[in-house]
Amino acid sequence: MVVHKHPSCGCCVLWVDHMRDAGFSVEVRDHEDMGPIKQGAGVPYAKGSCHTAEIDGYFIEGHVPAADVKRLLAERPDARGLTVPGMPAGSPGMEMPDGTVHPYSVELVHRDGSTSEYARHGE
Repeated sequence: MVVHKHPSCGCCVLWVDHMRDAGFSVEVRDHEDMGPIKQGAGVPYAKGSCHTAEIDGYFIEGHVPAADVKRLLAERPDARGLTVPGMPAGSPGMEMPDGTVHPYSVELVHRDGSTSEYARHGE
């Protein structure tokens, strides 16, 4: 997995740690301007987050749990990738000191750029 992030992003480092703890081999690349990375990966407008990963022909945008990435790689849907838009509290890399998890969805981004719910967390 290659993770593209801004050099000063701390939550991205925590998400990388989450992925490594789940068994993924991760290479980190820092970029001052993430716009071209997201556009090149096919992340739809308004579905972005702070970091963009690439693995096995898919993008993983934002704080997607490792279990959902493993499911994606096992099922191999005809899609661009997964996204967790924004930075929901309690998602991997965005853990809260009190353990709070705000409900959030992981979205599957289809080839045409549309999305559908892939998984829900925090409920």
